[in-house]
Amino acid sequence: MISFDIVLLWLDLIGVFFFAVSGSLLAARKQFDFVGSVLLASIAALGGGVIRDIVINAGPPIAFTNPAYLAPPVLAALLVYYLFSSVQRFTSLLTLFDAGGLALFCITGTLKAISAGMNPVAAILLGVTTGVGGGLLRDITANEVPTLFNNRDLYALPAFSGAGLTTLMWHLGLFSGLTACVIAGVVFTFRVTAWRRGWYVPLAVRGWHRAGTGGGAISGARD
Repeated sequence: MISFDIVLLWLDLIGVFFFAVSGSLLAARKQFDFVGSVLLASIAALGGGVIRDIVINAGPPIAFTNPAYLAPPVLAALLVYYLFSSVQRFTSLLTLFDAGGLALFCITGTLKAISAGMNPVAAILLGVTTGVGGGLLRDITANEVPTLFNNRDLYALPAFSGAGLTTLMWHLGLFSGLTACVIAGVVFTFRVTAWRRGWYVPLAVRGWHRAGTGGGAISGARD
């Protein structure tokens, strides 16, 4: 029977690859060179995991101790290098790969927090941090408005749902490879559907409205 650690490793590596592709796609859009593409892919793919490992005091982050984690960013940069000219018209690709990475990382981050002895609330928060951390660092490095703070998009809420479901299933004794796939599917669908349909949460101040929703810009509450 496949051990839990092996399943967790493969989920983590697949999430690393998805986030790495999103980083390389953004690098291609910003016209970075190949080295810049590899570096941005690495930041997007490994940033969340590095933050997670530092928070739980797991010693040197696994991204720097396991060479397997260095392969996905290079592979992603090579794939984008050879294929981007034929897929660049599909602007949704970056969001789809980002959603895939988010779906897996919020699960693996939560599981590693639980295995480190963190309480359920802390495990959920660390799962969310793992999920959104790489994308946040990617966008900041590329001088983009972070998706996390885009008032026209949902990013953290899908991660919260995945981390919450993972924690719930674990403490109920129902977590397995199957439930992990279901949770990842829920997070991925939530993220992509919210992006396609323009779902959002209320702004920080009640009564303010978004640009393009009747006022032309975010403005103060009406008298």
